[in-house]
Amino acid sequence: MKTIERSDERILSSDIFESERSYVGQRSAQCYEEPGRSIPVHHDCDVLVVGGGPAGTAAAVSAARQGARVTLLERYNHLGGLSTGGLVIWIDRMTDWAGVPTIRGFAEDVLGRLPSDAIAGPMPEEWGIQDPTRAAYWAQRTAAYHGIVTWSPTIDPERLKLACQEMVLESKVRLLFHGWGSVPIVQDGAVRGMVFESKEGRMAIRARVVVDCTGDGDVFARAGQQFETDIEANDVHHCMNTSWLFGGVDMTRWIEFKAGQPEQFTEFMRRGRESVGLFERPFVSWRNDVALFMGPRQSGYSALNVDDLTEVEIRSHRLMAAHLEFFRNNAPGFEHAYMLTSAPQIGVRHTRRLVGVGKMLRSQWDSGQPLPDEVGVTPAVSPKFPNISIPYGALVPQALNGLLVAGRHLSCDANSHGFMREIPQCWTTGQAAGTAAALAVSAQVEPRQVDIAKLQTALLRQNVFLRPGAYELVGQAEVTALA
Repeated sequence: MKTIERSDERILSSDIFESERSYVGQRSAQCYEEPGRSIPVHHDCDVLVVGGGPAGTAAAVSAARQGARVTLLERYNHLGGLSTGGLVIWIDRMTDWAGVPTIRGFAEDVLGRLPSDAIAGPMPEEWGIQDPTRAAYWAQRTAAYHGIVTWSPTIDPERLKLACQEMVLESKVRLLFHGWGSVPIVQDGAVRGMVFESKEGRMAIRARVVVDCTGDGDVFARAGQQFETDIEANDVHHCMNTSWLFGGVDMTRWIEFKAGQPEQFTEFMRRGRESVGLFERPFVSWRNDVALFMGPRQSGYSALNVDDLTEVEIRSHRLMAAHLEFFRNNAPGFEHAYMLTSAPQIGVRHTRRLVGVGKMLRSQWDSGQPLPDEVGVTPAVSPKFPNISIPYGALVPQALNGLLVAGRHLSCDANSHGFMREIPQCWTTGQAAGTAAALAVSAQVEPRQVDIAKLQTALLRQNVFLRPGAYELVGQAEVTALA
């Protein structure tokens, strides 16, 4: 086990557990030759979004609202990705350190649709305050860091699934569940659709622009686009885990114990590690009687390896049972806890990152200057840094046409990936990519040739937070081609 301490560049302290194997299986070195065959075309569309996680949902809705004929292909039976199926129900910071909302647009729209009993967090008048009492209260509820209250709510995953679905359908997006994108259709250096697998077998969807929102860069990697895989070792973004929920708890009692008896809490955690091994503390959820466990963060596995994915799931489900036994017997507020559910989607933080026309870099954090092609703004990881510009070039592949990328696999360095993989940032990049895809179709140009001024204007109309320094640099008449 390795413990990563909180710093100016990392919000959370965390334990990271090294990989182990519960079984060993050999892979064959032989090949099977697949016979050639004709693949039926399911349909044609303007914009195909592959992956219905936070980025994909935002991309599909934004493209459709811009007038494009959009299809959203999702392999599970729900939308929202890790924010719903992955039980990452603690939505990270959407306000900057002054309390100003910087993650807006789609994020505000979708969260605004949740009923009051499906979302928990500080009210707007508390965002950005540094009152020690309120900050201490919200720090125990995942909504205050560095002594500052932030807008980072916890949500009911089932309500968020429904809200995402209804937004997609209201926008006239053609939604396909239970379809797994497998092979991109590449013609003359451009991605023009996707072959996908379903219970009906293999079929194809043809599109003028494809948006890769798989989270792992499956589309651009299989289309031959270069990517990066290096990681920041002193962070959790290379780890995997399966989250779970316990019901029947009293989180108020747990917080009183954790915050009010620090020595006993430290001893509790020591005994937990000794008894369980890979041991995790609970977080609050949207209800007092439901506890969120993000699951022990396990390193040394690849989310691109089916055997590794299987191993993490096996270990996580065993750990869920072990945690339940230990918490029932030892944790205040957990005497009557029970297994509510484990996440149907594994918690993957990092696999591939696009090599794009532009790139988000650690060296850009200090200045906080708006970039000319800014399509979003992310709050910095600590008050030490100003807000950080998200450039359109980070969504545009360096070589491939007909393709945009949104979500955790955008073009950035390993350090910037630590926060660009979060749910709010995925909503932001998805909204930008979907809007750009629709504009490219409308103007009959490649995504790299989209008029940045028109893209920024469209995003502003969608209540996306952009800074005047960005779109004033471009000018309403300038056309920027990111060739």
